[in-house]
Amino acid sequence: MNKKKLLLITCLALVGLLLAGCATTPEFTAPGVTLQIQPEGQPEQVSSGVQLLVLLTVLSLAPSIVIMATSFTRVVIVLSLLRNAIGTATMPPSQVIIGLALLMTFFIMAPVYNTINQDALQPYLNNEITQQTAFQKAMDPLREFMFKQTRQKDIELFLAMNRSERPNTLADIPTVVLLPAFVISELKTAFTMGFIIYVPFLIIDMVVASVLLAMGMMMLPPSLISMPFKLLLFVMVDGWYLVTRSLLLSFQ
Repeated sequence: MNKKKLLLITCLALVGLLLAGCATTPEFTAPGVTLQIQPEGQPEQVSSGVQLLVLLTVLSLAPSIVIMATSFTRVVIVLSLLRNAIGTATMPPSQVIIGLALLMTFFIMAPVYNTINQDALQPYLNNEITQQTAFQKAMDPLREFMFKQTRQKDIELFLAMNRSERPNTLADIPTVVLLPAFVISELKTAFTMGFIIYVPFLIIDMVVASVLLAMGMMMLPPSLISMPFKLLLFVMVDGWYLVTRSLLLSFQ
């Protein structure tokens, strides 16, 4: 799948999330500018409007939605906690951490994007379904992914705060409730995994600090001595493989 098609699939899913629950035609206004999304229409009739909508969506909402509605949050937090546990503040650099998190996010979300492409994007481009149907079909795979990773307790919290009636099915849960529940569930899972990663490195720090204290070398920073041992442990157990495997399996 080329980059242009992947970008179009992402934008289509984002628009579906934005239009979730809208019973009327959405309209966005600004001084001298009015942008209206018609629920019906053919691709040829709305080409200029869709181009403008895609541009505005990518510039304003795409980065935050990619972070919040995908696996990126969990991956980048775990990788950042891993770097802190080893004790290398700038190695690997933040650009590498974020780049690896993005690559893993695209890998994890590939089945969702393929489903959106097959069920929503291609039928719409072939004039087989309307815009509204395409947006709905693009939104469903993302909601299904988020439901699998979201705790029931978190959904009930936002349903109660929103004063919504108890839903009978998952389809009755609005996206405005699902999205924040998904985010806090991801945060809890990420910090749980980070704690487990921290434990062996913390033990090494404690052992090194105890040895230095017993030898009377109180002025020598324990982190200076423990870092090579932590790096050696991480390399010997093939840490990057184990962490990556754990992250991928956590989304199964």
